[in-house]
Formats: sequence, C-alpha cells, structure tokens
Amino acid sequence: MTTRRAFLAASAALAASAALPAAASTLVPVIERRAIPATGETVPAIGMGTSGSFEVDAAGREPLKEVLRRFVAGGASVIDTSPNYSNAEDVVGDLLHELGLRERIWLATKLAADDRAAGQAQFADSLRRLRTDRVELLAVHNLRDWRTQLALARDLKAQGKVKYVGLTHYRDEAHDELADIVAAEKPDWVQINYSVSAANAAKRVLPVALDNGVAVMINRAFDDGRLFARVAGRPLPAWAGEVGVSSWAQMFLKFALSHPAVTVVIPATGKPERQSDNLLAGGGPWLDAAQQAELVAMFAG
Repeated sequence: MTTRRAFLAASAALAASAALPAAASTLVPVIERRAIPATGETVPAIGMGTSGSFEVDAAGREPLKEVLRRFVAGGASVIDTSPNYSNAEDVVGDLLHELGLRERIWLATKLAADDRAAGQAQFADSLRRLRTDRVELLAVHNLRDWRTQLALARDLKAQGKVKYVGLTHYRDEAHDELADIVAAEKPDWVQINYSVSAANAAKRVLPVALDNGVAVMINRAFDDGRLFARVAGRPLPAWAGEVGVSSWAQMFLKFALSHPAVTVVIPATGKPERQSDNLLAGGGPWLDAAQQAELVAMFAG
C-alpha cells in the first residue's frame, strides 16, 4: 500500500507542471468506485464541494489549479457546485476549461428557483458559467420549489442535458421531509449532511435511499470545518491504523463512507495539501459498526 509520505511527495511533484501524467494514478492510493443504483455507472467515493472554497477572486484561483490537478491525478472526478455559491460556477468552469479537465470531471450543480421559467433561465446560465453543454447531475437545492424544479430537471434529463436528477438539503430538521419525498419520487440522487457530530441522516434518509435505489452524496462531513477545532491536540483512536487512517480529516470522511448507503462524500477545500490528505480516505478498510458508534459517542453534544 502506498504510504502517506510517498503520496504527498508524488502530489508535490505534480505541482511542478500543469500536465497530468498518465502514470500519476499509479503513484496514489486507489479510490474505491461505487455504483449509482439507477444505472450501475460507478463514481469515485471521494469528490469535492465548492461552497466557500471556490468562491474566490482572481488571486484566489491559482491554488485551486493545484487542488484540481491533485484531485484528478488522484483518481477523483465528482465536483458539486451551485448557482447559489456566489461565483463558484464561474471559477469551476473557467479552471476546468483552462486546465483541459472538463471531460475528466463528473459535474453536479443545482436548481434554486421559485418557478419553472426562473429554473430554466438559471440552468441555462449555469451551463454558460460552467462552460459546458451538459451536467452529470442536476439537483433541486434544499427542496426549494421541489415539485416544479424536479419536474424541470427530469425534462432536461429527457433532453440529454442532464444525466441524473436529485434532491438536496443540509439541515437535520429537513430529514423527515426529504426522506418522504425520496421514497415517493425516487430521484437518482439525494444529497444530505452526515458527520460524526451530526449523524441523524442514518435514522431515515440513508435507509430510505438504500431501500429505494437512490445514490447518496454527503455534504458537511467536516461540519463546516468545526470538527477540526474539536480535535485540536486530540490523538486519533487507537484503532485508526487498522482502517488506514492517519489524520482526522481522513477519519471523518471514512466515517461517512462506511455507511452502506453512501456513494460519494464531497469535502470542500482550497488547499492542495488538504486535497491530498482527503484523497487518502477513498479506499478501505472501512469502519465497522462499533468504530462508527464510538466516533458518534465521542462527538455527541
């Protein structure tokens, strides 16, 4: 198994060039690929969010180029964004175009509108901003006008502009409503918050998704970064090495990926070294039920 030191050294070497060597994938740990139930297509279990991290000015774009290089060189492909994330769609689109990476990215964005006409205009603008003619996933953002927007997303799927449709939320109080809608509508994907400190999705949303053949994308696996303050100076559990974990970021991501319903987790980062660390969480072994319960108890309250 490739060591963390070797992986980070290989990633650093990539920083010297914008090129993505064909052999780069042999230098990094293998990220597990998981099936999308609707089609059987597989995607890498580690993806990337863009809220905050890609909402940057011109000066902030440069480190993101290396973030993207390492992401793709490490075997990852799923990037999630939204028209609600300030200028993130513009930054994603411009950088993917500049680096020639669009065809290596599985791209997800959202509908966040209040009627069909607004949704249509927003999606057309998203395609323009992302510099593409289609996206892999179009999800209704936080259940906003979900009946109208999900119908629109399905129409766009029929037109070939969208491959999959989905629903998202990020707050525990929406879980029951989201689970009910997923059970009734059976979208291709659902996106929800799930972490060691907010594990309520395991009560209904994740089981409903699993039972209905709905792929799951996890947001807030780091609780918007708050988890790192809570573990400052705290050692990893004694069993961390048994599951191939050498950092708390990896532990938090592996916790999410250890639930059988989860397809991909999308941590956001604007720092290349953190991207490298996140990618190390993409392969097994996974946490067993006792290890997951220990973490939830550790961060309860």
